[in-house]
Amino acid sequence: MEAQPLHDRVIVRRTELAEEVKVGSIIVPEMAKQKPTSGLVLAVGNGRILEDGSIRRLDVKVGDTILFGKFSGTDLELEELPELERKGVLILREDEILAITKRA
Repeated sequence: MEAQPLHDRVIVRRTELAEEVKVGSIIVPEMAKQKPTSGLVLAVGNGRILEDGSIRRLDVKVGDTILFGKFSGTDLELEELPELERKGVLILREDEILAITKRA
């Protein structure tokens, strides 16, 4: 990936937590569906710069699966990703990450 997040930021691709279940013939419009709140870490920054000038490394690393808040981060569309993978990519700060569910 060519995009490199700065400092304590992380680039994540949203992933579905569970399979979508269809009941009867009800069709839910795409805009009405909730965005997933878990994702795969694609890139991480160098770390948070502390007041004394030292750098604290991030707790997450590339390949980790994480949980984050529903309204966390900023959506991105990265040109270097294949077209099918461009949607659902966001950048967020490490402090917006709630948990690591799987380690790389």
